[in-house]
Amino acid sequence: MSAMQGPDLNTAIRNALADVIQYADELRDLDAALGDGDLGVTVSLGAKAVRAALEELPDDALPADIAKTCAKAFANANPSTMAALVAGALLAGSRVWDDAASVSVADAGAFATAAGENIGKRGKSQVGDKTILDALMPAAEALSAGDPPDAALDKAIDAAQRGVTDTVGMQSRRGRASWLQERSIGLQDPGATAFLRFLQSWKAAN
Repeated sequence: MSAMQGPDLNTAIRNALADVIQYADELRDLDAALGDGDLGVTVSLGAKAVRAALEELPDDALPADIAKTCAKAFANANPSTMAALVAGALLAGSRVWDDAASVSVADAGAFATAAGENIGKRGKSQVGDKTILDALMPAAEALSAGDPPDAALDKAIDAAQRGVTDTVGMQSRRGRASWLQERSIGLQDPGATAFLRFLQSWKAAN
């Protein structure tokens, strides 16, 4: 996870998404307990669509262009609310990168922060509402701390894991899961888990 130019970033994303698909059943089951159970499909279809789109990009595509391609492909693969939120988050992150030819760990942190802020604004949610933000925002902070690449990724994974664990004791306050009210307490948030699995897949596949 050192500074990456476009071709390396493209490959790393495709590697991670190939790995994350293995968690589709877990995400489906977690989502079925709190929502409509479509998260596993959203992640698997989106990952496959993004990988196919990235394979078509030229080698001189900038990191921001890669992120925009991910956003468009993920949104087009799914009609779900999560897909729309993720696509908007990726576009927000791409604007942080602008026309940079390479991106560092700190740039990844800035991207993740912008992505999380976009999700919070569009989804009217914040850390503590039992959403993807409970894993994403602590991980973004860890990536922004200035550690060497491998250490930064490990700290981001640890932060996201703590965030996922914390969601078990929370009551869902946004989305379909909020309909369960107190019955949502004791269940792990699927969106936060999906983000954690992506980070773990990034480490495993790269």
